[in-house]
Amino acid sequence: MTEAPFKLSRVSGAPVSDVELIADLQRVAQLLNSDTVPQKKYGEAGAYDYSTVIRRFGSWNEGLRLAGLALSNEINMSDERLFENLLDLWQHRGRQPRRSELSSPPSTISQAPYNRRFGSWTASLEAFVNYANGTGAEPSTVQSGPEAARRTTGRDPSLRLRWHVLQRDRFTCCACGASPALTPGVELHVDHILPWSKGGETALENLQTLCSICNLGKSNMRAG
Repeated sequence: MTEAPFKLSRVSGAPVSDVELIADLQRVAQLLNSDTVPQKKYGEAGAYDYSTVIRRFGSWNEGLRLAGLALSNEINMSDERLFENLLDLWQHRGRQPRRSELSSPPSTISQAPYNRRFGSWTASLEAFVNYANGTGAEPSTVQSGPEAARRTTGRDPSLRLRWHVLQRDRFTCCACGASPALTPGVELHVDHILPWSKGGETALENLQTLCSICNLGKSNMRAG
């Protein structure tokens, strides 16, 4: 098949659509093999001026968000958001995450915010472990409906509780022994032993680590 003799090029100054801007952000991210696109890098590889993205979407990070990319150089992130991202990585890997893994899913935050907040990657991990192992009070989950009067805990475990369950179970499925540290691709869940729908509380003694396959097989039945 011969190449078409004529090609249509974008006319300089022609309006660019939101779809085209988002698609180009995604293209540059793939080109960089990255989950985010810094403004400087987009200026080098993007088809449009980065100021066009900012004007169109209100901010650079909003453009990245709409493109499904990680935010770049976002400031004033809360400690809990930074820690939640670390726990997601730890749970995904089944072990302490490496700094380089911040640039790969499921991480949605790059290294820079950690360095700005804690000074280094090692200090970030230390701060996370100190927080996760702490015993300070956390906001409670507000319940509503008929079950509210009978509940003493919210349905979703807090970051600290998830950490304690995963640590206790050594980041390994309690049913089959699978772990993402040994078998990449294994997905771990923190699961209620007595299901929430049957009155089970969100407490350490009623939670366990299951891989996605065993959790799906268990469904809504009581474990054990």
